[in-house]
Amino acid sequence: MQDSSQESAVPLSEHGLDPIGEVHWNKDWEYLHSIAVELEEARLTSQGVLLATTGERTGRSPNDRFIVDEPGLAEDVWWGKVNKSTTSNVFENLLGMVRGHLNSRENLFVKDAFCGADPNNRMPVRLVTEKAWHAAFMHNMFVRADEEELRTHVPEFTILHAPTLRAVPGRDGTNSHVFVMLALDRGLVIIGGTRYAGEIKKAIFTIMNHILPLDGTLPMHCSANTDGNSSALFFGLSGTGKTTLSADPNRALVGDDEHGWSDDGIFNFEGGCYAKLIGLSEEDEPAIHATTKMPGSILENVVLNADGTPDFENGSLTQNTRGSYPIEYIENRTPDSMAGHPKNVVFLTCDAFGVIPPLSRLTPEQAAYHFISGYTAKVAGTEVGISEPQATFSTCFGAPFMPRHPSVYADLLSQKIKRHEAKCWMINTGWVAGGYGDSSRIKIKWTRTLLNAALSGDLDDVVFVTDERFGFAVPLTCEGVPDSILQPRETWHDKKKFDGTANLLAQMFIENFEQFSSGCSEEVRQAGPKPLLVD
Repeated sequence: MQDSSQESAVPLSEHGLDPIGEVHWNKDWEYLHSIAVELEEARLTSQGVLLATTGERTGRSPNDRFIVDEPGLAEDVWWGKVNKSTTSNVFENLLGMVRGHLNSRENLFVKDAFCGADPNNRMPVRLVTEKAWHAAFMHNMFVRADEEELRTHVPEFTILHAPTLRAVPGRDGTNSHVFVMLALDRGLVIIGGTRYAGEIKKAIFTIMNHILPLDGTLPMHCSANTDGNSSALFFGLSGTGKTTLSADPNRALVGDDEHGWSDDGIFNFEGGCYAKLIGLSEEDEPAIHATTKMPGSILENVVLNADGTPDFENGSLTQNTRGSYPIEYIENRTPDSMAGHPKNVVFLTCDAFGVIPPLSRLTPEQAAYHFISGYTAKVAGTEVGISEPQATFSTCFGAPFMPRHPSVYADLLSQKIKRHEAKCWMINTGWVAGGYGDSSRIKIKWTRTLLNAALSGDLDDVVFVTDERFGFAVPLTCEGVPDSILQPRETWHDKKKFDGTANLLAQMFIENFEQFSSGCSEEVRQAGPKPLLVD
């Protein structure tokens, strides 16, 4: 039974659907939140914010994500542990199950939107789901279409979303009851068995990462901000300070997670933010904290206090508690989620070995090498079994979402840095003066001072020296920061121990990079660290 109140250029029959229930076309968030509560999919906090829980899956399911291996775009996928393949037959069988499941629901919710704030680079997308709160998530996270755009909306990719449909691994060709499958040339994604909303946005992000390089646009897993004249990109894995350092009262936010860099500048992929909320405090992150009180936001897997307010310290359901909200809820932002070409590209790492300088300047070739490497370190206490620092590498600072060979993205980044004369920096927000266990993390005020000096050009006239092992250019001084911490070796009492630790980390870089070496230029291969002979 179709809801005829919303015109659509593409009926559900185009997706092989003929539902018996009511179809709710492109409803606003008020309607979707109301019906989500009515259908007992979710509840409201005492502040009127929608709260949903996702059951056993409280994060992405990387082992259950597949790309259909068939002629066309999939021929350029870099297959491996991250990009796992499935067959056309497996996909067809699951697609039939998803269609049958959705056709039998009492309610279906359709949400049409765009991925990409830049009208010249956006992709029309559609979600068809059995849950109102997932449609509300789509409303928050993607670029919202106006009434005229909805009437002419033709999705390039459609997600058929069946979170309560469970696969049978032995029968259906899956690893578990969960499946996330991308059919690139069919313009289809099917998701089943998981209620975790992040799968929706990451599926489309993965597709953008595969398609945009064809036109010379670089897709990026990063945050971005601007002062109106100069924009900056911030790449970094969890715990490196990407969100914290890109939130600057003197610079407007472009976006917090996913961006493209085209010939015209940078643009946010999303129309909202999906913030991690565990440990959130009003004092440290007032803008994000405020969104958790604004109706229209969605809280995911957050535990409530007795008075119905969120308890952000409670991780009993998951440490991956989340909040989804429209980007309009952040006041200090660019109005169109776009900005000019970056003048600064910042790689953030939390180096627990105490070897990487607090701030370094990289050449375009070094930028490509370290972009491919995506380095940070885990420390004792962060995961079971970790008793000493462990190097962690995530390709392009977003390995799970990069379908092409990493060199494709690294070459694009290097080209754009050269063309637009952007400076590239690596900032270590981790340890100095002996590394983890022998010292503490660098003071955040020093990191902010170094970052601000780099972005403002205050380091342009400072003398830099070359780190012999890593090849970085390292400043000798920065006003407001002790000169002694800028050269890590000088902060160690035991210089021989430093040399051994630095060589160990350099060798980890080299061994990690071997898997990418054959697809990279000689200039990029030579831009990595080189262990030094020590007495």
